[in-house]
Amino acid sequence: MTESTLTAITNAVGTSTGPAEIASAIGRLISDGSIPSGDRLPTVRALARSLNVSPSVVADSWRRLHHAGHLATEGRRGSFVRARRQPEDPGRFWQVPVNPHTYRLDLSTGTPDPALLPPLGPALAALRDEPPVSSYLDQPTLPALSELLRERWPFEPAALTVVDGALDALDRIIAATVNYGDRVLVEDPGFPPTIDMLELAGAELIPVQMVEGGLDPDSLSRGLAMDPSLLVLQPRAHNPTGWSHDAERVDLLADLLEGSDLLIIEDDHSGEVSGSPLHSLGTRLPDQVVHIRSFSKAYGPDLRLAAVGGSGPVIEAMVHRRQLGPAWSSRLLQGVLLQLLTTRATAETVATAAATYSTRRTSLINSLRAHGVTVPGTSGINLWLKVGDETNALVALSARGIGAAPGSPFMVGPGTPPHLRLTVATVDTGYDELAVTLAEAASIPPGRRVGA
Repeated sequence: MTESTLTAITNAVGTSTGPAEIASAIGRLISDGSIPSGDRLPTVRALARSLNVSPSVVADSWRRLHHAGHLATEGRRGSFVRARRQPEDPGRFWQVPVNPHTYRLDLSTGTPDPALLPPLGPALAALRDEPPVSSYLDQPTLPALSELLRERWPFEPAALTVVDGALDALDRIIAATVNYGDRVLVEDPGFPPTIDMLELAGAELIPVQMVEGGLDPDSLSRGLAMDPSLLVLQPRAHNPTGWSHDAERVDLLADLLEGSDLLIIEDDHSGEVSGSPLHSLGTRLPDQVVHIRSFSKAYGPDLRLAAVGGSGPVIEAMVHRRQLGPAWSSRLLQGVLLQLLTTRATAETVATAAATYSTRRTSLINSLRAHGVTVPGTSGINLWLKVGDETNALVALSARGIGAAPGSPFMVGPGTPPHLRLTVATVDTGYDELAVTLAEAASIPPGRRVGA
């Protein structure tokens, strides 16, 4: 702490020396950069003397700033301004994909195989005689689609709506529920865009380890002791590990979560092409769960649609806030989705896609195993490949015309060894040859220089 910091705070507070006024003045200095992140603040007694107030008044201000997430207390070292992600920071997400068409085989994408998506032509043709929607006051979700989604939801949702994809749903729920400084439980490794959103909201991330079968109950128990407000998880086809929760794991997690007021967001991003059944915490904790069902990977990314159902207050608040902006997702596209969800031919196409993804993933896993490499998970379109050195593995694969996603953007806490995330949705041949290349890249140790 410098004398200038004490002077700046004293001048900003002026004669308004209540706890709330002191906290607000310091908060403004932090927000405008006058007190940079990482700076140590004055001691309670030093600031109290400068402001001519009781130390208890300053201590109350410190508590308010800490609750708002502006401060981090480090015992005898004092209180420091907590760093916050800036909106212009590209974050984790943009470290993951490579530029399109850079490689002969791009395993970095995280996207489905376009050849396995159902055709949209019949669904569009079926809508040609439908009356146009012309009122801004119509329901944001088509009644027939809402009814169908409720029938297929994993639990009885108190409220349900449709938004512009799973990431739109996550963004809106986080904006509505996360305050600066809130503690949030996240999977480790987790999904980079979700981590980015939470960091931009000012959340303090508490990593929960992923182990065989999904979230580690012991790690969750330790995280719950830190009084978090939110848990974000993927119930199946976890990106990047491929784990899915079974009924037994869900019961274990629900036993730990029951009785808390923690909000739970379930991101079912792969839906019908996950390759595993859905087991939702909403069957045990319906009032605490907001479940997101994306239709992009099964029916087409350009539909830009996901359904959100569960906790009434959260979803109703999201719907009301959305009325001040876009208000609804295209009802034309909702009509297309309704046709797709109720057509037998489309259901067969989606089932074939799910089986194909499973075959492709299993085929490459078996080939890797034959070359001494094991990967976790049982579902989805991704593989989580442990490597000796992330950069060396990426360079070695690049030299062979193969793109991959670095694992570091998926990691939250320290201690996880280097990995790559590989999307295998389009890999339909040459499994043994690819396994040899991946095994060689994975085996390169740190410190060894690899040329592209």
